[in-house]
Amino acid sequence: MSGMKTMMLLSALTALFMALGYTLGGSGGAVIALLVAAGMNLFTFWNADKIVLSMHNAREVDDESAPEFYQLVAELAERARLPMPRVYLIDEPHPNAFATGRDPDHAAVAATTGLLSMLSREEVAGVMAHELGHVRNRDTLIMTMVATIAGAISMLANFGLFFRGNNEEGGHGNIAASLLAVIVAPFAAMIVQMAISRTREYGADAAGAEISGNPRALASALAKISGKAEMIPNPVAARNPAAAQLYIVPVHVSEIFSTHPATEKRIAALEDLALAMGGAALPQRASALSPATPKSRKSSALDPLRRN
Repeated sequence: MSGMKTMMLLSALTALFMALGYTLGGSGGAVIALLVAAGMNLFTFWNADKIVLSMHNAREVDDESAPEFYQLVAELAERARLPMPRVYLIDEPHPNAFATGRDPDHAAVAATTGLLSMLSREEVAGVMAHELGHVRNRDTLIMTMVATIAGAISMLANFGLFFRGNNEEGGHGNIAASLLAVIVAPFAAMIVQMAISRTREYGADAAGAEISGNPRALASALAKISGKAEMIPNPVAARNPAAAQLYIVPVHVSEIFSTHPATEKRIAALEDLALAMGGAALPQRASALSPATPKSRKSSALDPLRRN
């Protein structure tokens, strides 16, 4: 049902883009809008992960440069029956994490050093299991497509305002169309984008609870980092608001305009899952949460994991 709802909302977003193209350019404009949407999605299909990781100045790590974090992700990927994703760290105090990539075979997961310093090992496992849940559910591709089309709608609306506003022969009808394009279409796109993103977050929480076997660890992580994520500046989200949908917790205070469900509702859902799974965290295999044997004892951003 969740997948069907997502596809319906994605279709609605594409239809909105075409309708905006028709408003501004007639039937030809609708066709051009469809071709532009297809071209943009094709480009992001192949390049979204590179763009997102570069935007965050993420650095790739392995079992030598970040043994505990890398081994933790490897264990979780094995449990999820996923190919091993590329693993990245972001040197930022802002506590957050995300997944990207066009499919499970080309996936990457990333976490900030701020998140690793704030959470226990079990909580980090819950967060990264959530991100692998996005990978398994193929949310990374869906959300990339959504962000691309929503961004294109805003861009086309701004173009429509400029074009129509400078067309003196258009009269009042064109002015009204311009106002409709600039105000209604981008707002409608934002609503659809939020609906899709919120649906996928609940799905990733459930998948993360299943993969880690510990819903309460994920709930605890959400409780710890949600408030901090709103208070500690996130320079990437400040420059690119569309990036907000990538993260495990929102970076804006307002629930109405957030791309995520309210954290309290997500925690309540995870508590229900914990009860359904027996009322407590399931036993973990020793290799999952025990510290990895480092091949290098160099100091790194993962030292807080050792302390916790």
